[in-house]
Amino acid sequence: MGMHQYLQGLNNLETLNRAPGLFKYQEHSVAAHSFKVAEIAQLLGDIEEENGQTIDWQGLYERALNHDYTERFIGDIKTPVKYATHELRTMLASVESSLTANFIKNEIPTFLQERYQRRLSEGKDETLEGKLLAVADKIDLLYESFGEIEKGNPENAFLEIFAESLKTIMRYQELACARYFIQEILPDLLSEDFADRGKLTQLVRQTLSE
Repeated sequence: MGMHQYLQGLNNLETLNRAPGLFKYQEHSVAAHSFKVAEIAQLLGDIEEENGQTIDWQGLYERALNHDYTERFIGDIKTPVKYATHELRTMLASVESSLTANFIKNEIPTFLQERYQRRLSEGKDETLEGKLLAVADKIDLLYESFGEIEKGNPENAFLEIFAESLKTIMRYQELACARYFIQEILPDLLSEDFADRGKLTQLVRQTLSE
């Protein structure tokens, strides 16, 4: 038993595209998403530290880098489908957890299993690091949708994804980094020159006022 299957799975994540079923001008793989989320989480952690918080950096990086690794087992399911009902979400989580447990038992060397049980478990929780992961994940999704809106993608789904991502970020406004994103970074995003800027600006104002 070695780590071959784990390392091979990293290649699989390169070929697993996000937001399946939607027309996109630019594809984003799960592997690329994981890297971007780690970079964003790093920025968010810096902001929190500057505001007096203590960050478990190892825990934050482990959560960010590994948070979607288990998608190699079930693929990237569209968010509206994944969260359609509580029962469906629970079933998918159960299947993913079972496949992950079997993978760790059968493919990860015994002396590393405890580490990978931690790394491949659900990273979004009520800890500070779990909240930072949740915000970082949605910031990257927001930017992925913005990239399509900016290019004039006719799919209305990307406006919906943008709005839902922003709503999630807003739920974490007890965090300095979430407030910083909304107050400092989001205005810069909206100042970009693109065809649907007025429409997106109106959507953002409406979302922020809800």
